[in-house]
Amino acid sequence: MKIATRKSALALAQVELLKAHFSRMDAGFDVEVMKMTTTGDRQREWSLEKEGGKGLFTKELESALLEKRADIAVHSAKDLPTEVPDGLTIVGFLERENTVDVLVSREGVDVKKIATGSPRRRAQTKLLYPDIEWAEIRGNVETRLNKILEGEADATILAQAGLNRLGINEVKGLSFKPFTVDEMVPAAGQGAIAIQCRTEDADIYQPFLDEQTKLAVDVERLCLEQMGGGCHSAMAAYCDGSKLFLFHEDYGRKVVALENLTEFTEVEAKQILADFIV
Repeated sequence: MKIATRKSALALAQVELLKAHFSRMDAGFDVEVMKMTTTGDRQREWSLEKEGGKGLFTKELESALLEKRADIAVHSAKDLPTEVPDGLTIVGFLERENTVDVLVSREGVDVKKIATGSPRRRAQTKLLYPDIEWAEIRGNVETRLNKILEGEADATILAQAGLNRLGINEVKGLSFKPFTVDEMVPAAGQGAIAIQCRTEDADIYQPFLDEQTKLAVDVERLCLEQMGGGCHSAMAAYCDGSKLFLFHEDYGRKVVALENLTEFTEVEAKQILADFIV
């Protein structure tokens, strides 16, 4: 089984988690890893908000699947566009990590300038810190942490899942403050490692992946699709299994109780959003 992945430390850590998972499940796969550079990796100076971010971190991996140069691709689920190319499917996910966002600031500073390239994070943080100055930031997790230490901004916002997977629990000179889900709704798929394959091969991998994570992330992606959102939109959807948390920059936040994730459909997503987005 040949796995296509980005070359970043976080992407490679996710591949190692997948390999360990398959080993624990006694899946019997002989694994080879194909490290790839995506457009998003090459265009480090792009503003994802201004230039658009749809598919920047996934297109090359998906091409490798379609051309049968790879068997599966490993993605951070929150990076995936809601549209999947014909012939491919998101077959499932590993068990989900912590989903919250974390404010990472220099110790002892009065936070006045926050650097983030995420409209979702900025729009929600503005509600908590209305007088903050904003800056854009790109790069991997370690790069962003170093930029804060060097004073490029007072703080940035990162996913707790990525920090956990890289083993970053503390950094000298930095303070880590998690947001609650009520303060900041996570991105659809945040904390989930997505496995993508050719549709015809889905039955090979599906039995080894986490059903509850798939149910929750499928709900989130359905809602995001109905909102018309992507990684450069100030929208969010998160399902904790019994509740659906929604955020839209123009309409605020909404929490909806869910009874049965297995029966959640596009029709239900449209009904919920019709009451939210008017």
